[in-house]
Amino acid sequence: MTGTSEDNDDELDFWSFVELANRRLSTEYGFRHQLATEVLLALNRASSIVTYDLESTVHRPRGRSWSSFRLLFVTWLAGPLESAKAAQLTGMSRAAVSNLTKTLVSDGLLRRSPAEHDGRSVRLSLTERGEQEMVEVFREQNDREHEWTSVLTEAEQRILVMLLEKLITDRHQFDIRGRN
Repeated sequence: MTGTSEDNDDELDFWSFVELANRRLSTEYGFRHQLATEVLLALNRASSIVTYDLESTVHRPRGRSWSSFRLLFVTWLAGPLESAKAAQLTGMSRAAVSNLTKTLVSDGLLRRSPAEHDGRSVRLSLTERGEQEMVEVFREQNDREHEWTSVLTEAEQRILVMLLEKLITDRHQFDIRGRN
């Protein structure tokens, strides 16, 4: 058996695809770690769905991207900070932060100044307008976050955070690739 017929295409949803993938990966290809595949497929899917929802309902209507929000959010709460630290905290590349910074500076939300200890480094901070926008946009985002998480009890939310923290923190047990 290779693939599925066109008749089955309409019957597949995400979870039945995961089941199909696990079955085929095991029986046809001999892969042994189906649960690992299922965990990461679900994690990626959940992340993509939530991110898309937040971007399309909160940020795009304001003319911002998810990446712009992430940079403004980190600068708002941890700043002023050097652009390299902003890249680390957002999980973005330095080049991405640099490109976003140009746009956000020209939009009047972000201020860029030379770092005190190194003239080549750049320090980012929010302008007054940027601060006001972040308070407004985060109020809206936080309400949306609450809608998403309200399907879980408080205990389930804490368990999920604990499990995700463990997954992220313990990743150093093998050779991973990542920005930070």
